[in-house]
Amino acid sequence: MGTSGELSYASAAGRWVIAATVLGSGMAAIDATVVGIALPTIGRHFHAALGTLQWVVTGYTLTLAALLLLGGSLGDRFGRRQVFCVGIVWFAVASAACGFAPGSTALILARVVQGAGAALLTPGSLAILQASFSPEDRGRAIGAWSGLGGVASATGPLLGGYLIAAASWRWIFFINIPVGVLVLVLSIRHVPESQDPTVSGHIDVLGAVVGMASLAAVTYALIEGPGRGFGSPSVLVVLVSGLVGGVVFLLVERASPAPMLPLTLFGERQFSVTNGVTFIIYAALGGALFLLPVELQVDNHYTAFQSGVSLIPLTVVMLLLSARSGRLASRIGPRLQMGVGPVVVGAGLALLIRTTSSSIVVRAIGSAAAGTGPGAASGASPGSYVTGVLPAVLVFGLGLAITVAPLTATALGAAPAEHAGVASAVNNYVARVGSLLAVAVLPALAGISGSSYLHAQALSAGFRKAMIISASMCAIGGVIAGIGIRNPPRVTTPPSTRARPERIHCALDAPPLGAET
Repeated sequence: MGTSGELSYASAAGRWVIAATVLGSGMAAIDATVVGIALPTIGRHFHAALGTLQWVVTGYTLTLAALLLLGGSLGDRFGRRQVFCVGIVWFAVASAACGFAPGSTALILARVVQGAGAALLTPGSLAILQASFSPEDRGRAIGAWSGLGGVASATGPLLGGYLIAAASWRWIFFINIPVGVLVLVLSIRHVPESQDPTVSGHIDVLGAVVGMASLAAVTYALIEGPGRGFGSPSVLVVLVSGLVGGVVFLLVERASPAPMLPLTLFGERQFSVTNGVTFIIYAALGGALFLLPVELQVDNHYTAFQSGVSLIPLTVVMLLLSARSGRLASRIGPRLQMGVGPVVVGAGLALLIRTTSSSIVVRAIGSAAAGTGPGAASGASPGSYVTGVLPAVLVFGLGLAITVAPLTATALGAAPAEHAGVASAVNNYVARVGSLLAVAVLPALAGISGSSYLHAQALSAGFRKAMIISASMCAIGGVIAGIGIRNPPRVTTPPSTRARPERIHCALDAPPLGAET
């Protein structure tokens, strides 16, 4: 086992650490993408309404978002490898519970538990790399982790679609068990232990509990409100309780000597604006990408495998362009890209309107790859991919490539250097909360509720509205970024002293965003 803070990127010990952290964080990222592909199949299996599918997604995101910052704090205090290993075991056991779930309620509860495990392992993977590698090799290690993590995540939709076709949706959860065992063995044998010796004071458990309770209450009201009515006492009381809980959460964090969410960071305008844009953009993405696999499978009759394959160009574009986008932003400043990028993302979302049955000619695609594969749907006739889906996915991916790297780098750069880790965690937290709330509210705003998602015509109409809403949100985010973001003053650095920029990764519950700079 290597020594913490002294590992070399080129050493065998360093490569083992990278492998363990990539597989660990990749396991959580893949799970998020494959569940999206499996939603229509899960809905049909359990005869579930749309609200149930929303809870399958938001139950996981809820605990992950609420406990993410706490998970990072636990690693700093009790040992990053130890907490990472606990998260792996927790995640794998919860995955098994998901796979064996006899009904939708049991599945949702298992997903809630699974999200808590992901909150322990997700921040730990990057923290382990930061603590384990020597300063001169840290950037290369993080870059390899980010790039390989993007490739691993890209396999999620493809793997999920194949497992659903070849076996059952339950296998998208069972596959985590052998991967978890492998990661656990690698971590115990090869990952050095590390912790922050300067950590003092109490752990902000109260903040985590209050934050999760308020998020859960608001999410419940937004999901159940359309069906029961927002004037219903049960919904209204929970909604008000959630909003009051949000205020209490802010007061707790303000008073805490070691807050989970340091509010003082938001005193910096650049940090506040960047996180505001992050919330808007990832809310638009979370809601849109929740509905897209459902639209492709229900309205356009894609198989689960085909809907997974259809999103691969998004990842390819991100992997090819994200690093270049980050380098460009470092030269010209982030303002232009953060202003233009969200508008391009919005254009891609608007183009997704063309995937609906009323806008495209139905053709067969991927029959050689999926139609003849195991479990292919008999008589399935996927919508025109080349004219309907591909242009939207390419524009969408281009917009993300323009936006994500400078957005993440700006969030980190706006905070003092000693708070870079906290700033990254806060930016990640804000993105996940935005996605969580959007999955809860966007279907209702678009008129999709109950079992209407199983009826192509109703789903198609709602999907078009949802894409317009999401595209508009992205455009608003771009305007806010263009007005509010400021380019930092340029510092001329002699060529001989220029260091290779570190790659930054913002792990999200969305199709993989590749390697960012």
